[in-house]
Amino acid sequence: MAAAKIKKGDNVVVRTGKDKGRAGTVLQVLPKEDKVIVAGVNVAARHRKPSQQNPQGGIDRFEAPMHISKVAVADKDGKPTRVRFETRDGKKVRVAVKSGEAIDG
Repeated sequence: MAAAKIKKGDNVVVRTGKDKGRAGTVLQVLPKEDKVIVAGVNVAARHRKPSQQNPQGGIDRFEAPMHISKVAVADKDGKPTRVRFETRDGKKVRVAVKSGEAIDG
């Protein structure tokens, strides 16, 4: 299995789909499904009937998973960039291709 280029806590930009151009923080990565959950992006709604646990019922809104290929790591200027791996000081680090800076993570 390849090393993860997008990790939990990364700032990412959505590149395609209905939320194109929006940015957010990765809340969860689902590597087996190749999906990520990004805060405030791809918000889905579920209409819930009243139940004993939720007597009011109503509409639940939550971030749905989206395919990892739809997002790119945001560079320091907020624009999307690709990620590569380099060895710096004997450690393998993620590096932004555009700026050449190490990605904190």
